[in-house]
Amino acid sequence: MEGGIKPMEFPKCRKCNQGVLIPLSDFGQDGAPIMYKAWVCTDPECGFHIRIDRGEISIGKSIRPSTR
Repeated sequence: MEGGIKPMEFPKCRKCNQGVLIPLSDFGQDGAPIMYKAWVCTDPECGFHIRIDRGEISIGKSIRPSTR
């Protein structure tokens, strides 16, 4: 595929080895974009994720619906 866009390859989830980790972005309090704020496993059974909030990294905490 000369000159074309190459598909991105995402890392395989090391917790379940079934899904891949995909990046998610968000917006900060002032509306500035935050690229790759979190990486989440695509396997819904796994639930692994890693994210950054206010400069702190959290890994694999339980996923729950937002209260916002």
